[in-house]
Amino acid sequence: MDIKDKTALVTGASRGIGRAISIELATQGIKHLILVARDRQKLEEVATEIEIIGASVSTLSLDLTQLSSINIAIAQAWSTHRPIHLLVNCAGVAHQSTFLNSQTAKVEEEISLNLVGMMNITRLLAKRMASQKEGTIVNVSSLMGKVAAPTMSTYSATKFAIIGFTQALRSELAEHNIKVIALMPTLTDTEMARNLKLFRWVMPMTAEKVAQTLVSGLHKNRSEILVGWQSYLAVLCQRIFPQLLQFIMRLSAPTVSSLALAQENRK
Repeated sequence: MDIKDKTALVTGASRGIGRAISIELATQGIKHLILVARDRQKLEEVATEIEIIGASVSTLSLDLTQLSSINIAIAQAWSTHRPIHLLVNCAGVAHQSTFLNSQTAKVEEEISLNLVGMMNITRLLAKRMASQKEGTIVNVSSLMGKVAAPTMSTYSATKFAIIGFTQALRSELAEHNIKVIALMPTLTDTEMARNLKLFRWVMPMTAEKVAQTLVSGLHKNRSEILVGWQSYLAVLCQRIFPQLLQFIMRLSAPTVSSLALAQENRK
């Protein structure tokens, strides 16, 4: 995909990977960016950075779990900025806990935002992209969508589901000339990740590296984009030595006591 002179909508654009992707798209010549997130103030801060780069930008303060609000906002955005060529689904949340100690409200939040919210906005934009016979959809999954992580069971489940959803949607939308891509970064140094107890031996990468890898993958028309050598190594090990990888994951995962201490320190 050639992103120059195109219009893109990025969810989760106020921070982390979504913010970095928005800035990288602007740097690489995108014409217009529609930034979506819940935090209006942070969205405006990102918008100001992008305007300095030279791209035009608009913001939508939205909760992706509220379907009625999304319906209205997307209809208005399409009417004003059509055609929208690229959708990047980056909004997400992660809560770390052993599953036996997990809280129902947090489990539901991860499923609601990471998966259902992503599906809602994708449906609204994919229908419009189908009518114009053109579009690209990027669903941000994770290495945890390929290799499940202890203490991240619900998050891993949503990211596995995103991979399956992406593969199915890719086949369904091919006849409409719509490409559907999965982006799978490894652990990334973001505000969200800083609230997690890190796995041993895992070296976080920068959000900027993830964004650069995505744009490179778009140019190469890749259907799945792994980010970082750790991701390639883990996926290869999963295919060839799954029991070994499972053993390594158990060794590297935070202990129950360390999780409890980290949660206590954050209070």
